[in-house]
Amino acid sequence: MPNRLVFVLLLLLSPLGLGACTPIGAAIGAGAAAGTAGQTERGLEGTASDIALSTEINHYLFQSNVDLFSAVGISVKDGRVLLTGSVEKPEDRIEAARLAWKADTVREVINEIQVVDNSDIIDKARDTWIETQLEAQLLFDGSIQSINYDIDTVNGTVYIFGTAQDNAEQQRVINHARNLKYVRNVVSYVRIRGAP
Repeated sequence: MPNRLVFVLLLLLSPLGLGACTPIGAAIGAGAAAGTAGQTERGLEGTASDIALSTEINHYLFQSNVDLFSAVGISVKDGRVLLTGSVEKPEDRIEAARLAWKADTVREVINEIQVVDNSDIIDKARDTWIETQLEAQLLFDGSIQSINYDIDTVNGTVYIFGTAQDNAEQQRVINHARNLKYVRNVVSYVRIRGAP
């Protein structure tokens, strides 16, 4: 069974590697992604399950509405799904959550999709800047296992999703986010390792 999950993980990740247009580039990208997955809190098997779940939800969104697919960001950790992004109608927000719940192994859906995107190109650039800065700070903070976090920013609101080793690490991550320029709000969906 574990060998099957490794194969599925490599198959799913192969198009994502740098230079994936060649078989060698695909193999290198998949190997690097598999090595990184083994270092996460959930390990290779858990990461493969999360990737499969994310792929399934993306499939449902794409089949339903290409615009919805492109507007919604998805993060998955241990069967928990965080939906972010912005849509024009409240019905789209509800539809995205409904489609996420269709996936077989979903345990929880956290819907943080914003309705009506009033942001312009400058707002989107600021969101990208915030994410890049925060990810760099987490990476270089020796007290934080940055690989266990997903960061998404929508209109100055930073969403943090993942698993902290303890309360101190969780607070360090939140403080890094709060201290960044242009951040309006920080929403944490971080779970403490071992907590129910």
